[in-house]
Amino acid sequence: MTDTTPTIMTPARRLKNIIGGSAGNLVEWFDWFAYAAFTVYFAPVFFPKGEPTAQLLSTAAIFAVGFLMRPIGAWVMGVYADRKGRKAGLTLSVSLMCAGSLLIACTPGYATIGIAAPVLLLIARMMQGLSVGGEYGSSATYLSEMATAKDRGFWSSFQYVTLISGQLLALMLLILLQRTLGEDALSDWAWRIPFFVGAALAVVVFWLRRGLDETTAFKDPGTRAAPKSSALELVLRHPKEALIVIGLTAGGTLAFYTYTTYLQKFLTNTSGFSKAQATEISAAALFLFMLLQPAVGALSDRIGRKPVMIAFGVMGLVCTVPIMSTLAVTTNPFAAFILSLAALVIVSGYTAINAVVKAELFPAHIRALGVALPYAIANAVFGGTAEYVALWFKLDGRESLYFWYVTAMIGISLITYVLMRDTKAKSLIVED
Repeated sequence: MTDTTPTIMTPARRLKNIIGGSAGNLVEWFDWFAYAAFTVYFAPVFFPKGEPTAQLLSTAAIFAVGFLMRPIGAWVMGVYADRKGRKAGLTLSVSLMCAGSLLIACTPGYATIGIAAPVLLLIARMMQGLSVGGEYGSSATYLSEMATAKDRGFWSSFQYVTLISGQLLALMLLILLQRTLGEDALSDWAWRIPFFVGAALAVVVFWLRRGLDETTAFKDPGTRAAPKSSALELVLRHPKEALIVIGLTAGGTLAFYTYTTYLQKFLTNTSGFSKAQATEISAAALFLFMLLQPAVGALSDRIGRKPVMIAFGVMGLVCTVPIMSTLAVTTNPFAAFILSLAALVIVSGYTAINAVVKAELFPAHIRALGVALPYAIANAVFGGTAEYVALWFKLDGRESLYFWYVTAMIGISLITYVLMRDTKAKSLIVED
């Protein structure tokens, strides 16, 4: 039975919970992004040797399948978190991530077990997709409900701080392995190391999350007496909010995955940088991007969520094609870093506050599901397919069309930002 006893939430205790929830999110995303960061090394292990872009296309397809599992994870674990508690949802999601990472780490290559190798890789990514699908809604809801109204944008931005930290740690580990073990060892066996590390860290986080306090919003008697969370309840009672989440996510998530997970491959496969150079450029830009998130979140606490998102939409609409086109022909590492950072600064208008905006749209009894499921659908359609679509355009000799595709989706999200209410002023998260 869920504990509904009120908790005295002192500032120190609130901060402890926010840090604890964020630390778990970091490990979740380290495991998720380790796949993207090490793809260039393990693609030949799971697929027959051939043209490099074709191999990357195969691993990108499995990456996309992981995203397609995210709506299922968002649905199942969103309902679970709304009914059993945010803490319960967070604990379950990290358990699934641990199992998926361990499976990737232990699976033999195609040369050893044939077609079973990519099949097991697919199963592992499906498990990780289920995990991350549930993680987003539970984490966004937990951080938003745990923070106070006056600084909710600031504290909820730590969801992307930890998300980016996880990706950054995966890249840092890659740089370390590149410099200490070299390309041959990475291609042969060392690419398995991050998946073992991620599985081990997930075990630690499992116990960490079991010690978190439940949020007051979930324990509130009104939440317990409200209709049970379900997909039908979401569709029938909150269709407008669900569509808003899909609309505001589409362009933002596509831009985010273009300039994070795909950027490393773009810099090697199109710009011509070495794998090591591409990793270092991405890591440096991501580090500054990570530091920027709380500042943008705090800005939204002062001026509102809507102006910040509109700024991303307008700048993304104007700058995406010039930035990507210039990056494609850039040979100077510093210039590539500046361009990558400029793109990420623009995307911060979405990443820093998207979690709190979605949480503020829904009442507590269906908040985790309302945040997670529409987001996961948009992420599966646009974020999860970003690499595959980009590589397909490149393989077809029309890579520049991908730049326009990203621009068009940002434009659609911009329309959503302009038409929706400012959730800071009309938040449905009730203050403790």
